[in-house]
Amino acid sequence: MTSKRQATFPVETCKELGLKPGDQIVLDARDEAGGRVWVLRRRDPRPRLWLGCLAPYGVSVADHSMEAVRESVRKGRKTGEEACT
Repeated sequence: MTSKRQATFPVETCKELGLKPGDQIVLDARDEAGGRVWVLRRRDPRPRLWLGCLAPYGVSVADHSMEAVRESVRKGRKTGEEACT
């Protein structure tokens, strides 16, 4: 363990858990056989519901300048369109 409390796991352990760089892990404490046991598992990634929600608005837009973006926002405010939910 490093001074920053970072740990290195064997390659076999990472492969078995399906871990990739940047993944998060969870340690669960359990009492078994008269002692404390720590269970290591990969944290499931959070769903990214927002991912791609703006795609319908950008399909026909070829101009990505700031003025074009501002104009698009103005149009959206005038029509009262709802934001992505």
